[in-house]
Amino acid sequence: MDPKHSPFVLIARVRVSPGKVDDYLSIAAKADSAVKETEPGMLMHNFDADPDDPLQFTWTEIYRDDESLIAHINNPPVQEYGKKHLELAESIEVEIYGTLADETVKFLTRTWAESGIPFKYFKTTRVGFVRDSIL
Repeated sequence: MDPKHSPFVLIARVRVSPGKVDDYLSIAAKADSAVKETEPGMLMHNFDADPDDPLQFTWTEIYRDDESLIAHINNPPVQEYGKKHLELAESIEVEIYGTLADETVKFLTRTWAESGIPFKYFKTTRVGFVRDSIL
């Protein structure tokens, strides 16, 4: 399968500042609603609470393809969420699992380095598959 047209998973771990959880949940809900309405390439978009740490949350996102992720990063409500995140959270770390095109990895590495967001890419090697039914 062409890497540019292959689904993949993004995990973003967020640590919210003490006393800011309600405000953060509000911006997360607003971003989530906008993503649902404006990003058909986002196949799943969940914001989950850590069962052991009330300040730790995880975004789990499944993208149809590379283009869908780039559209997400450039989506104005997501950019607004990112600005407010800086005011309300201590950290965010991003991991991607799957196969991306080389130019997408370069774009992400550059974009997130400029933003100070740690990014780790777990490229699928020889084992794994994607069912045609999710495409």
